[in-house]
Amino acid sequence: MRARPQVCEALLFALALQTGVCYGIKWLALSKTPAALALNQTQHCKQLEGLVSAQVQLCRSNLELMHTIVHAAREVMKACRRAFADMRWNCSSIELAPNYLLDLERGTRESAFVYALSAAAISHAIARACTSGDLPGCSCGPVPGEPPGPGNRWGGCADNLSYGLLMGAKFSDAPMKVKKTGSQANKLMRLHNSEVGRQALRASLEMKCKCHGVSGSCSIRTCWKGLQELRDVATDLKTRYLSATKVVHRPMGTRKHLVPKDLDIRPVKDSELVYLQSSPDFCMKNEKVGSHGTQDRQCNKTSHGSDSCDLMCCGRGYNPYTDRVVERCHCKYHWCCYVTCRRCERTVERYVCK
Repeated sequence: MRARPQVCEALLFALALQTGVCYGIKWLALSKTPAALALNQTQHCKQLEGLVSAQVQLCRSNLELMHTIVHAAREVMKACRRAFADMRWNCSSIELAPNYLLDLERGTRESAFVYALSAAAISHAIARACTSGDLPGCSCGPVPGEPPGPGNRWGGCADNLSYGLLMGAKFSDAPMKVKKTGSQANKLMRLHNSEVGRQALRASLEMKCKCHGVSGSCSIRTCWKGLQELRDVATDLKTRYLSATKVVHRPMGTRKHLVPKDLDIRPVKDSELVYLQSSPDFCMKNEKVGSHGTQDRQCNKTSHGSDSCDLMCCGRGYNPYTDRVVERCHCKYHWCCYVTCRRCERTVERYVCK
């Protein structure tokens, strides 16, 4: 007797969730780590959710890093939701870690972004923790070899990007190097996108300066190399998400490589995000494909972008409602040195998708 199609789909969905094909970002479940967990003893490593055995070993041998990695997981959640707040796919499913839906379990464009952002975030957090003195194994980044320019001098404490990249890659890439975690194509895709995330982080390193001089004359500036905020890196990666390349796992020479599906045979560029499977349109709720749908999502009636009511609501229309907003108003500065404000209420009209 042949199984009904619905039963087959349910079995395939359950199998996808059980095979561990998305182990690479299950560590984002660390964002839910209780504050009461001190993380000061190696046996605490086994209490952390979402880690593969290689990451547990890294935890035991680098216990001082774990508070920083937990912080990185929380920052990924915030940065992803912020970057996609105006899109149909708004990254809400990332909060299901470690039990993702198929939007992140499969090799989609969305999973490409999350892998890249996760890799960037963990290295970003470690590099910044070195600068702030929170990690005993590292300190400020090296002083650049090139001169900083006229009127400038190197000083301050640079973000230790090299240490952040080294330790971040060890931790975030460890799951993709386990033998029984999905297909070779998925592993290659995820390792590639993680490296794209770290490349975006490298590109965010910039010169930052502080002025010195009489009465703020800025006759001399002390400068150092610092990373941009993670939200800026996420914005860069979102641009790459929008232009991501669909790839296939195909022989090139003596080995199989990821190559663009619809273009002439060429290697994948180091700077581009890649994905293996097309995404749904995310218009209607369908957990079998990882879509939460856009019903009841807020939209912008006057926008022509992705947050417009036409695009966000997928042509289904929208409902208006009124909202009362309380805000500060009639603020007055008093010498010296405080500000007083009144509280004003106003009614605004908002719109949600049908």
